Amino acid sequence: MRTQVGIIGAGPAGLLLSRLLQLQGIDTVVLENRSREYVEARIRAGILEQHTVSTLIDAGVGDRLQREGLPHDGVHLQYPGTRHHLDFAELCGRKVWLYGQSEVVKDLIAAQLDDGPPLLFDVSDVVPEDVDGDSPRIRFTDADGTPQVLECDAIAGTDGFHGVSRPVVTAAGGRTWERTYPYAWLGILADVAPSSDELVYAWHPEGFALLSMRSPSVSRLYLQVDPTEKIEDWSDDRIWDGLSTRFALDGWELQTGPVTEKSILPMRSFVSAPMRRGRLFLAGDAAHIVPPTGAKGLNLAVADVTLLAEALVRLLADERTDLVDSYSDRALARVWRCTHFSWWMTSMFHRSGDDFDAELQLSQLRRVCGSETAARELAENYTGLPLDR
Repeated sequence: MRTQVGIIGAGPAGLLLSRLLQLQGIDTVVLENRSREYVEARIRAGILEQHTVSTLIDAGVGDRLQREGLPHDGVHLQYPGTRHHLDFAELCGRKVWLYGQSEVVKDLIAAQLDDGPPLLFDVSDVVPEDVDGDSPRIRFTDADGTPQVLECDAIAGTDGFHGVSRPVVTAAGGRTWERTYPYAWLGILADVAPSSDELVYAWHPEGFALLSMRSPSVSRLYLQVDPTEKIEDWSDDRIWDGLSTRFALDGWELQTGPVTEKSILPMRSFVSAPMRRGRLFLAGDAAHIVPPTGAKGLNLAVADVTLLAEALVRLLADERTDLVDSYSDRALARVWRCTHFSWWMTSMFHRSGDDFDAELQLSQLRRVCGSETAARELAENYTGLPLDR
């Protein structure tokens, strides 16, 4: 087998990269070790920055997003007795959209299978080789159990935190940074109309809570819990009681309904540098993880592959190496900005430490709610800073 860019991983990063390269006349093959059904069912992030939405539309995979996505002009910040609205449109002239990552993946897969380059599911034993030269390859076993070799001009590792790509990069040197947080999110999907027109980020003495949504009839909610908690110990009634307590506000009531999915998500920050070794390039969760409080994971992946697609087109079409040579540094500059914002949002809302720490958190929240300058800083970061091209 032969292609120009071999892509390992059919998450949103790998699929979008394939789409962007296809539009520029670059051939790709995407390899995925899971089934199509598994990939499309993974529940992940749901908030899209304006740049992400524009990129998907420009790539021709934004029709359903524009029909079904929910544009949001702001968020509510809450602490006991107070719920304050931040108007992103007024503060920075941008907005965000609610549209689940699983829906983005479905749209990208449908486009790929309709008129796109090869997308191979259920592969195994994936190994990138000879990445330091100009002719790397990927060895793998296809869904029928037949060993294959994919000859490439470049390889993109978009196979997530547990994938095979990052170890190949770090084996040549580099560094990783990691922060494990002392709390987790218990997340649920519920068949009930959202209780708020926009997201609610709530600080409470018992812990953080987030009210989000997937559609006008499906709510997505999160509850801060200890990382050692077991999901089977949380009945639906216990979850709704905890959410009702943390969102409590005079004159407002949380609507409850049947819980259709629930899970516990540990939280961490992780960055690996560099994001390149020779002709192997990392993007998305293969290179970095952020806690979901800042809504940056999927959006960072889109930013990565936007930069990487431009760099690979320059390399393969024009034989110029300037953009691939600078890719890692340019991508990591944005990664660290978003990592800081995600850490800041996480640290401001999640209850930990003693009462002194709690008063510091409340002081910061009052500052954001009471200062246009502080509110604008949050809005600019939340809606997505311009991409450095």
